[in-house]
Amino acid sequence: MGAAIERLTGIPLRQQWPAWMVGLGHGGTHWVIAVYYLMVPWLRQDLGISYTEAGLILTSFHLFSFIANFGSGAAVDLVGRRVFLQVISLVIGAAALAAMKWAGGFWSVFVLLAFIGATNNLWHPPAISYLSSAYPEKKGYALSLHALGASVGDAIAPLAAGFLLVWLGWRDASTVASIPVFIIALLLLLTLNAREKAANAAANKEKLTRTDYLGGIRDLFRNKAVVTLCAMSGFRTVTLMGLLMFLPLYLADEMRMAPTAVGATLMAMQIGGLIATPMAGIWSDRSGRRPVVMAGFTGTTLVLAVITLLDNQMLLVAGVSLLGFSLYAARPVMHSWMMDITPPHLSGSSMSLLFGTQSAFNFALPPLCGLIADTWGLTAVFYLLAGTILVANLMVFLVPEESKSAA
Repeated sequence: MGAAIERLTGIPLRQQWPAWMVGLGHGGTHWVIAVYYLMVPWLRQDLGISYTEAGLILTSFHLFSFIANFGSGAAVDLVGRRVFLQVISLVIGAAALAAMKWAGGFWSVFVLLAFIGATNNLWHPPAISYLSSAYPEKKGYALSLHALGASVGDAIAPLAAGFLLVWLGWRDASTVASIPVFIIALLLLLTLNAREKAANAAANKEKLTRTDYLGGIRDLFRNKAVVTLCAMSGFRTVTLMGLLMFLPLYLADEMRMAPTAVGATLMAMQIGGLIATPMAGIWSDRSGRRPVVMAGFTGTTLVLAVITLLDNQMLLVAGVSLLGFSLYAARPVMHSWMMDITPPHLSGSSMSLLFGTQSAFNFALPPLCGLIADTWGLTAVFYLLAGTILVANLMVFLVPEESKSAA
């Protein structure tokens, strides 16, 4: 089995463990927000929050993701310490999730979700920069392991949170669910932090000056391919975030599913992503980024257009799983694509630009989707999301494909 994986990926197994550890940490960041998403239907009812207010709360997540994101990218490129930044990210998110136990209403949840949002984008620039420099010829595969960790966190969290909700209620469930994230942060600190410090000392590279850094940032903003890829990723993330927020509400309020059934359905979506992610990463390393992204976006558009027509729960679970397969396949490939078209010394800031754009795109969507749900029903939200992923699909042709050797 190990030999087959080495032949398929082109990386000896003994050299892959740092990528698996970073993937585990990425799973921790997604665990935090996935637990919150599953708690929303019951938190909303208990605190008397409307669909529109629930959407506004999610806006704080994206606003503070946007703010934290750019500081993280600059720290990566100017200072380094990428592993330490990842540890800080996990600790902040776990603490905010634990504190959800004492939330008393709209504003307290708004503030706590702001900290969780900061966790989300404090993580990505240092993690993706770390993996891209560690595996320069196999970025697609390394970043697929990063995305695989996210899918594992997203898959396990809803089901685990569903059982915790049944046993403990949403307040105590949030505190208990934070414990694994603290443990993952400690593991990263003990395993990868010292390794990175030793590697940085051995490399003895000159630090990037502030003048060179600012010049590089200006070049990124002037690069049409970079800007287009950021916008395309923004439309894709709008679709994903809309689904993560409103699919649990649809399942609980329209399909009348119990917490455990909602968790199992969301887990099916993530299992689809688990299967697709490594396949997409390896395929993109061999055949290029564009065909993989196009296939994922096209499949997502088609599934979203028909999913609300399914009134059988088993068919709905199958449809959600297929949705996860197509939507998550594109995630690591777009990250690899960005690393292909930007200089290595700006890897952190290029990812900050990508994730900052995603956060900016998401500012208006949650309250808009909430307003649509309050006015026309939850089904109408899914038609809007089908439209956003269709726009992303059309933009794929505007980003140049790197040659196989460059990728």
